[in-house]
Parts: sequence; C-alpha cells; structure tokens
Amino acid sequence: MQKGLLIFIILVSALLAACSNQPSQNKISTSEGVGKVISVEGGTYRDITVAELENMLEHKDFLLVNTHIPFEGDLLNTDLSIPFDEITQNLDKLPADKNAKIVLYCRSGRMSRIAAKELVKLGYTNLWQLDGGFNAWKDAGLPMADQ
Repeated sequence: MQKGLLIFIILVSALLAACSNQPSQNKISTSEGVGKVISVEGGTYRDITVAELENMLEHKDFLLVNTHIPFEGDLLNTDLSIPFDEITQNLDKLPADKNAKIVLYCRSGRMSRIAAKELVKLGYTNLWQLDGGFNAWKDAGLPMADQ
C-alpha cells in the first residue's frame, strides 16, 4: 500500500513540475488582454482605464491621438490632435496599416468613442479609447503636457 502511495505522489509531483515549466496560455505579455472590448458596427475597439494607459505608456508602441475639440490640452506623449468630427478627413495622418495600434482620447471619452466607432467602420482593427478621457487622467492626479 505504501509503495502505491509513494508511486502516486511521485507521479503527481512529476506532473505538477511538468505543468509549471510550460508557458502559460493565459499570460499576455502585451497590452492585448487589456481593456474592455466594445462591439460596434464593423468590429470592436477597447476601452481602457487611466491605469491601463499608464502601463501601456511605459512601453509605448502605439499612436496616441487627442480627438477633443476645442483644444483643451494634451496628455503627455500625445502624437496627434485630430478633431473627432474630422477623423475621416485626416486618415492620411494615421498609419496606412489598419492593424496599427491607435489610442484615442478626448476630455471625457464621448468624442473619442465617436471617432473610434468611425474608424472601426473604416476597417481599423487595433483601436483603444481612454475611458473618462483626460478628465479621468487629471482626477487620478496625473500631469498633462504643457499647453
């Protein structure tokens, strides 16, 4: 009986050790698992929190676009300002690759959500939107770029 129990313990230990050496299928080392997926006509975009955007900015691999009008300031590291209601007229300023990662924001999130929906309809597939906009950013005590 003890021999059987010993073999069982050895087998379970070996199985656990083998499993722990396998890369996790659930771990995501990029920002792909970040944010809440929002379904809209033509596809999806992701709503992200201030904390998620802060983390993404540590290894910035995206275009950061302010869509707010009238202009009231930029987040640090903003690449472009394109009015939300002129986004389709300014596609030449966006990456030609519609799979390129683009993060949109405005003051509260309303205008950037409209821009995100429009870009999704046009075939953009890697869009992100700051939920709460730069109001949420400021509420978190984070600095804006110099105006």
